[in-house]
Amino acid sequence: MVKPSARQAIARELIDTFSMSERGACNLVSISRSGFRYQPIPKPDDALRDRLKVLAVEYPRYGYLMLHGLLKAEGLVVNKKRTYRLYTEEALQVRTKKRKKLQRARIPMEVPMGVNQRWSMDFVADQMANGRRFKILNIVDEYSREVVSQLVSTSISGQQVARFLDFVAENRDLPRQIVCDNGTEFTSKAMFFWSKETKVKLSFIQPGKPTQNAFCESLNGKFRNECLNQHWFRSLEEARHEIDQWRTHYNNVRPHSSLGYRSPADFVKKAA
Repeated sequence: MVKPSARQAIARELIDTFSMSERGACNLVSISRSGFRYQPIPKPDDALRDRLKVLAVEYPRYGYLMLHGLLKAEGLVVNKKRTYRLYTEEALQVRTKKRKKLQRARIPMEVPMGVNQRWSMDFVADQMANGRRFKILNIVDEYSREVVSQLVSTSISGQQVARFLDFVAENRDLPRQIVCDNGTEFTSKAMFFWSKETKVKLSFIQPGKPTQNAFCESLNGKFRNECLNQHWFRSLEEARHEIDQWRTHYNNVRPHSSLGYRSPADFVKKAA
């Protein structure tokens, strides 16, 4: 069966090549004259659809709610159902592995009521293209979910952690409490004296209980999924550059479901 658009093209060819009348050409290809003259009107979703596909390519690990948050911030969409419809039509779904969930009682974690009240920190490891391994110290503000800072190095000692926290303190107030695990870097003598000097309490989680450091564990998963797994780093300098770019995007652009799909910067601005 010949589609209407193809019939339009055939009728136009008959008129242009054989000087047939419009009525005769339309009768010959079995199309109405109004159908022949019809010009398709671009759908209002076209611009939104194009932008959605661009964002999906730029952020391949974002689901439709994350992409909806970005589109909403740009003023392109309001209703998330519209975003989901276009998301499914374009087959942009992110495949996720289903994990087994153990049924256990959950103890709600107390949430800080302001910025710089409590931070969390933890390490993530990765390797460069040449196989050389390096570590990243992630520090997150548990109230705003902001990545306070990140230290990237091939080896990080407790003394380096203490110096790095002093460096961070030059640009913002230190919190009253920092949650961390029982790694040797955090339980070192250098960190003990740093805690005494700065009056910042180091709250160590129970061994084998990473859920007690849930805010930083959540950040670590997003960081690995959206940054580390998306790049091959040729050098430590390149890794630092890409990680800095990701942190800037994470803090100022990326929507967070726990913040009502707002960025940490926007959340703090509206909460102030």
